[in-house]
Amino acid sequence: MKRVIFYLLILGISYLSCGKWGRNNQVYDFPQIVQTDTLRVLTLNTSTSYFIYRDQQMGFHYDMISDFCRQHGLIPQIIVAENADDITNMLLNGDGDVIAYNLPVTNEMKDSFLYAGFRHISHQVLIQRVRQVDSMLTDVVELIGKEVTVIDNSKYFERIENLNSELGGGIIIDRADSDSLAAEDLIRMVSSGELEFTVSDDDLAKLNQTYFRNLDVHLPISFDQRSSWVVRKDSPILADSLNSWFERTKSEPVYLRIEKRYFEETKGYSEIRQLSVNDNLNLGVISPYDVYFKRYGEQTGLDWRLLASVAYQESSFQSEGSSWAGAAGLMGLMPSTAASLGVDNNNLYDPESNIRAGSEYLRMLYDVFSPVEDLGEQLKMALAAYNGGIGHVFDARALAEKYGADPDIWDGNVERYIQLKRLEQYYNDPVCKNGYFRGDETVNYVIDVIDRWEHYKLRIKE
Repeated sequence: MKRVIFYLLILGISYLSCGKWGRNNQVYDFPQIVQTDTLRVLTLNTSTSYFIYRDQQMGFHYDMISDFCRQHGLIPQIIVAENADDITNMLLNGDGDVIAYNLPVTNEMKDSFLYAGFRHISHQVLIQRVRQVDSMLTDVVELIGKEVTVIDNSKYFERIENLNSELGGGIIIDRADSDSLAAEDLIRMVSSGELEFTVSDDDLAKLNQTYFRNLDVHLPISFDQRSSWVVRKDSPILADSLNSWFERTKSEPVYLRIEKRYFEETKGYSEIRQLSVNDNLNLGVISPYDVYFKRYGEQTGLDWRLLASVAYQESSFQSEGSSWAGAAGLMGLMPSTAASLGVDNNNLYDPESNIRAGSEYLRMLYDVFSPVEDLGEQLKMALAAYNGGIGHVFDARALAEKYGADPDIWDGNVERYIQLKRLEQYYNDPVCKNGYFRGDETVNYVIDVIDRWEHYKLRIKE
């Protein structure tokens, strides 16, 4: 009750002194934010904070701040900064209300900001492949004589250099070029056996472990570092509201679900190419749902065997399945996409409804790329958009055009730039509108769907 009275008092003072609400008022704290119905959220494009996938906003910090907004009747307005220096300056300049991103807790920061809301204790870890127990490194001393690859001039390079000094030397430090590689590239290369060891923050390591299950990320190589979200010092009520929300939420199921979504559920892409699990291809049967593929293939003008290949890639013909991102049913439809095509949540897993909507969506994407003259290239663009989201394909085409590649050719052109969108200098390029993207899955998706479709066409005549 006392807090409500305090809120009303702040509202009354602001109203009497300014006569209206606005972000230029001397007081702009949580009561004023509630009046606007919008919380301006500053963040960075990373795989752990915020990104767009399948044309949906996602990310651990995005989901967390969205829960705060949901509980307070607010709409989150996401504002993406280019780097950590920009993000704090933007907050001080009044361009946002809160930074939803892990910023380190330091005495210098406390002079200008209030740490509030989500809090995290992290450390850097060694990333190695899982081996026999007696071959695994279990102590940092065992790094002497071993080669560790890190991004040059990164915080990981700084830490491994300091560790090397602490041990009296002996670690072989391999510097990777930051212009062509990111920390997550090195993690993938450890998984594939191209590198032996690398280093990352433990949350990034855990997220990547959901893509590469052969990784071990248990060996810490640094002290704990506290990090937190941040608000301006003149927003104490917002800070108090964020703190109360996090204290309450961190023990509730919603927090556990969000953590599980990003740091536990299997993601990524199998390196094992599977054309089909069906032994009945010689009998002219691909799946139990062929009648629907044929019906909606004819209605949309798409080869029914192509639709079957997409469905196998999305769900392995498991009609009740869903992915970590929320793609549901046989055709792997995002709920919002399905709703736009007339399929509500009650019918999302119904095989016929799902196949109809998925067929219409792929047809729509195919038509979006109709300016691409070559029909094969048009299909590749549409499949890439189906998997990763149309915005990222638009970005990759814009990058291709800007840097002298062919925006109408997928292989080696648009394909290359959709993979480069994992690097900061590309996803922050002015022609990119959709930010960071992990493009390897989409590249493999296009290859596999088309290869399987060709396989189906050889085995089953139309």
